[in-house]
Order: sequence, then C-alpha cells, then structure tokens
Amino acid sequence: MQSLKIMLLSAAVGLGTGLPAAASSSLWYDSEGGRVRLVTSGQPDEAGRIHGVLDIALKPGWKTYWRDPGDAGVPPQLDISASTNIANATFSFPPPQRHDDGYGKWAGYDHPVSLPVTFTLSAPNEPAVIDADIFLGICETICIPVQTKLTVDPGADPDNVEDAALVKAARATLPAPARPDFGINILPGDLETLIVEANFPGNPEAADFFVAGERDYMFGVPARSEKDGKLVFTVPILDRPTTTPTDGGLYYTLTTADGAVEGLLPFP
Repeated sequence: MQSLKIMLLSAAVGLGTGLPAAASSSLWYDSEGGRVRLVTSGQPDEAGRIHGVLDIALKPGWKTYWRDPGDAGVPPQLDISASTNIANATFSFPPPQRHDDGYGKWAGYDHPVSLPVTFTLSAPNEPAVIDADIFLGICETICIPVQTKLTVDPGADPDNVEDAALVKAARATLPAPARPDFGINILPGDLETLIVEANFPGNPEAADFFVAGERDYMFGVPARSEKDGKLVFTVPILDRPTTTPTDGGLYYTLTTADGAVEGLLPFP
C-alpha cells in the first residue's frame, strides 16, 4: 500500500465551528468522502468518564481505517488538549474488515461507522467542554486526510435520547474480551515472525486476525495455515524497536462469522 497516493485537498481540511452544538453532540463536518461529528451520552458515569463516539458517515464507495492503517494509511487521531476538564480520550474499535485496494491489503471499514471514545474527566464533579482536533483518513481511489475541530458541551443536553442510543449501539458493536475458547495462543516464532494459533467457534474460512503495530512495531498481512486441526496465522514483523518493551502489549482482534474478540499480545 506504500504506493497508494495520499492527496491533501483543501476541501478536506478545515475547522469546524468553535461553538458547542445545542445538544450532547457536535455539528457535522462535511468532506468529499463523507462527514464526521462527535456524539456523547451527556452525563459522566460514576468513574468520571463520558462515553461518546466519533460518528463517520461515509459516502458509498469510500472507506476509513482501523487502529492500524498499514504502511501508508492515516489512523483516526483525536487531540483533546484544548478541552476543559478532560484528562484524556481513548478510542475503541469495532471489528475491521480486510481490504485490498490493488496496492496492498489493510484493515478498515467500507460502511458508515461509529468509533467509541471514552473521555476521562480531570475533576468528575466539574463541568467539561470537549474541544477535539480530529484527524483521519477517508479513501476512495485516493486517501484524503480529513482534519477539523469538533466542540461538544456534554452538559448542554445531557438527557438527549438519540445521542445516548447512538453511543450505546456503537459500544455494543465492540469485540468481546478474548477467552480460552475464543482467542489466540502464541506459538514459537522469531524476531521476524509472529505466529498465533486461533481458537474460535464456527467456520475457519470466515476467520481473520488483526494485530496493531504500535511502539515502533510494523506488521505485514497474516498468512493462514493449519496445524493439528487448528487455524494458524503467521504475521511478518516488518519493523521492530531496538529494545523490546516490557510494559503493556499489542492490541489484536480475532474476527469470525460468529462474532469477534480482542485482547493484548505480549511484545514479540
């Protein structure tokens, strides 16, 4: 996908309104391939978190990326540093699909998608305003980076039923946590190869494995094989840090016809 041209068009980059929308969601920002907005569920939960989504209404034929966009894509990014009383924001991702655009294979979505976002308040009992700089790639035959600022006052309409329903529905699409009978086991590999054995219900032909390259890791497209009646994914490690991290891990998603699970892999 390295040869895929990414064109920065002036029509795709701009600033949304600096004023909060009169609801627990922002105004829409329109681009050539679709439009985006932020939606929240209004009031924070007991842990001081506001749940929301980045709502991406793609036009037919357009696509956007998963958390790992491949070697030439644009992952969704959100900067909340200009916000009031927001300590951090974390994306979650519905199960992606594998796409082949003729230049390479990558993970993403070819339909309208709502990416859940969890906003953590600095002071749970204080008002908050979300000022978010959004950056993501929307692709047809070329990829257009879309950049805008979206503003939300979650307390402006905290009981908005439609917004709360959209956030709840988006969170329901997320992969379940991996478990022993639906997840992966790591098999011996080397510095250039990650090998995992998949455990799951249903048809092996419908299964796929996605691992996100972070912390200076970069992965190629998994190759499928069978070992002792189990489906095995062999993933090329295209790049890696000089020193293997000792904290955290790499996000993975295992998709099947019967659902999807996600978890963390130890750094290979």
